[in-house]
Amino acid sequence: MKIREIRAMRGPNYWSIRRHKLIVMTLDLQEYEQKPTNLIPGFLERLKTTFPTMISHRCSVGCEGGFFQRVEEGTWMGHVIEHIALEIQTLAGMDVGFGRTRTYGEEGVYFVVFDYMEEKVGVYAAKAAVRIAEAIANNEAYDLKKDIETMREMREDERLGPSTGSLVEEAASRGMPWFRLNKYSLCQIGYGANQKRIQATVTSQTSSIGVEIACDKEDTKYMLDKAEIPIPKGEVIKSEEGLKDAIDYLGYPLVIKPINGNHGRGITINIQNWDEALFAFKAAKDISRSVIVEKYIVGDDYRLLVINYKLVAAARRTPAHVIGDGVSTIQQLVDEVNNDPRRGYGHENVLTQIHFDKMTDEILANKNLTKESVLPKGEKLNLKDTANLSTGGTATDVTDIVHPYNVLMAERIAKIVGLDICGIDLMTTDISLPTNETGGAVLEVNAAPGFRMHIAPSEGLARNVASHVIDMLFPPGTNSRIPIVAVTGTNGKTTTTRLIAHMAKMKGHSVGYTTSDGVYIQNMMVLKGDCTGPASAEYVLRDPSVDFAVLETARGGLLRAGLAFDHCDIGIVTNVAADHLGLKGIHTLEQLAKAKGVIPESVMPSGYAILNADDELVYNMRKDLKCHVAFFSMNENNKHIKAHMKRGGLSAIYEDGFITICKGEWKMRITKAVNVPLTYGGRATFMIQNVLPAVLTGYLRGFSLQDIKLSLETFIPSAAQTPGRLNMFNFKNFDLLLDYAHNPAGMRALQKFVDNIEATKKVGVIAGIGDRREEDNNEIGRIAAEMFDEIIIRQDRNLRGKTSEELIEMLKDGIKQHDPDKKITVIPLEPEAIDFAVKNAEKGSLLVLCSDVVPDALAQVMKYKEEESEQLYKFNKKDIPNLHD
Repeated sequence: MKIREIRAMRGPNYWSIRRHKLIVMTLDLQEYEQKPTNLIPGFLERLKTTFPTMISHRCSVGCEGGFFQRVEEGTWMGHVIEHIALEIQTLAGMDVGFGRTRTYGEEGVYFVVFDYMEEKVGVYAAKAAVRIAEAIANNEAYDLKKDIETMREMREDERLGPSTGSLVEEAASRGMPWFRLNKYSLCQIGYGANQKRIQATVTSQTSSIGVEIACDKEDTKYMLDKAEIPIPKGEVIKSEEGLKDAIDYLGYPLVIKPINGNHGRGITINIQNWDEALFAFKAAKDISRSVIVEKYIVGDDYRLLVINYKLVAAARRTPAHVIGDGVSTIQQLVDEVNNDPRRGYGHENVLTQIHFDKMTDEILANKNLTKESVLPKGEKLNLKDTANLSTGGTATDVTDIVHPYNVLMAERIAKIVGLDICGIDLMTTDISLPTNETGGAVLEVNAAPGFRMHIAPSEGLARNVASHVIDMLFPPGTNSRIPIVAVTGTNGKTTTTRLIAHMAKMKGHSVGYTTSDGVYIQNMMVLKGDCTGPASAEYVLRDPSVDFAVLETARGGLLRAGLAFDHCDIGIVTNVAADHLGLKGIHTLEQLAKAKGVIPESVMPSGYAILNADDELVYNMRKDLKCHVAFFSMNENNKHIKAHMKRGGLSAIYEDGFITICKGEWKMRITKAVNVPLTYGGRATFMIQNVLPAVLTGYLRGFSLQDIKLSLETFIPSAAQTPGRLNMFNFKNFDLLLDYAHNPAGMRALQKFVDNIEATKKVGVIAGIGDRREEDNNEIGRIAAEMFDEIIIRQDRNLRGKTSEELIEMLKDGIKQHDPDKKITVIPLEPEAIDFAVKNAEKGSLLVLCSDVVPDALAQVMKYKEEESEQLYKFNKKDIPNLHD
């Protein structure tokens, strides 16, 4: 078997609108296409032996053991690999269950699609599943345990920590979008100007001064002491001499810790003698230059969590420990504790497994113990100096019994330090009594406190502390989203996108939009190139200056990774025509329509899908949509429009020369098409069609009819506003039209416009496109032959898998089908082809340049225009108005 490609979906996609995280593997079964599972001797038995837990896979049979039944009856290896990929992820602690296997459109080639939780693990699972299936089929030994361990380690490396994870899960449960901004814990909740950022449990609202104070334990102690908060007596030291003085002043037992530290690093507690003190001092010095020596407070270790200056949770923390039974060794006791199903690798379970480390070894050595020592029955041995859950500690929720004095104290501390999310470490014998009566003390104040002990305590009630953070970041009535308009279709996407962006900008919005030319923030190009995929959309949605997004969305990005957003407010489909067929498993117009249909399916229930009623494939996308639907049509008598109007629906039509919005059967005329520069006096009918969904969008976003009219009449087709979309340049002796037409449907639309232009001669510069079918390139040639008196064939910069000779022959074949005698000139390089056309242009002729690298072609044409202007329009001082000598 051969893996052709593995893609990771990260948003709504061709395979599922709801399931955003899918691996899509293109798999060539090769010889296994002729070997269903029932023809491979012993396959089922070996599969059961390797994966006995697969008995739970119900498959299409719908009952336990259903998948094994399918294997026994005979199923193809792609289906088996789908189930193996799901099962090995589940065995590695990532419970996933959705999968499907579908034909790619070539014999023996399949799409194998399945869930993942962490992308790198999902990709690994795809590759491992193929290896495992081949090993089972060939009756070869395979080390499955190694794969499982690798996947668990990868998950821990890639996943968000429990605190960050709880925050994004809470946000997602409220329908708030989020992005991970780096490979660590920096995340964005919300879109554009309405976003907030979190990093672990530090937010974009957290005071940097508060963090600074909390990280400096000396400053913290000073401020708390001045506020009459009980703290342990202590000294800040830098040397062994200072350590001796501190011990003389404080006496034993002691705690020694670095002045700048977190997560329990470098802390030693209950120090009873000089040797222990010296050892602890050196450990703390490894973390920071200055060290705190404090009186050891007897009691239990409590963590109080304050969010938005209110106490929301409290937990008693216990260090990792074992209790002797008089028989078992310390190692055996640890193994027994680790057998608790609640304990897992890293953060995968409620508790973390206990591991022997340097701290444990030191504790054992100080007590003259080893791993093989046997503890007396009932004796408790702490294996760590700190109670951190990440080192195997446990936590018990005590929120409901915290004394009001301690609640008020904790909330005061958060305000004194200035932390909106604050973890307070308190040592006391009884949290239900006032700390000033128990002799307890505040040990530390922590910025970015961990949430794990509260959201998944070992004992007691779990607390949804993340909800308090999201409430703080997004108070009631606050929107985490910005308006998103997504535009897809075969042709017209870019112009429609730009026009909508123009409308929104005129209404005062800070607009970010993506096109096949680049990414724009407030009309400033910030990225150049084809930017119609999810990465470019995410670029806009991450930008904190953007409050309105218009996103051109092409099929390539949809199939490669899905959408960058979970929902949009308005989804537009301009049309569906033959383009890029035969690529990525999309072979028919119906399949292409399904891919484009991801956009209307992703519209919010309160939003609108705007669909072309003149295109049956697009019109049929209305079925099963959960949102509102509006239609547009160039024909006011379109039967679909008529029926929609009678139902009281919203539509936009071209009627009696007007661009009109219809609310039910009531008409609201915006302006005549001849007054819209984009339509070239109404001659460019396909541009009128592009205007219709744009005016509907403006109306739905609450723009007045007058504002929509003004937007249409001020949007001028030009190299600046609509680069490569019907850019007309008037030279002294000829006209030049530059357009992006790159498929048969686009060429047909261009033909209708060119046919309405008077010219003595029409010359077209065209190119074949490497990732189109032969019949598509033939059709481009045939249309060009109908449109032009003379044709210049150039080549795209990227031949996309075909040779220059192949593409030229495809175009020539199409041209000859219409006119065998048509004059053809072949000039491979586009700059040379343009130069040839301009230098040989006859008076009164029209040159039509179909370009794929629009910025370069525009620059070349503009240069010709500037050179001509300099020659024709030279002036002297006499030409300057109001100039006096």
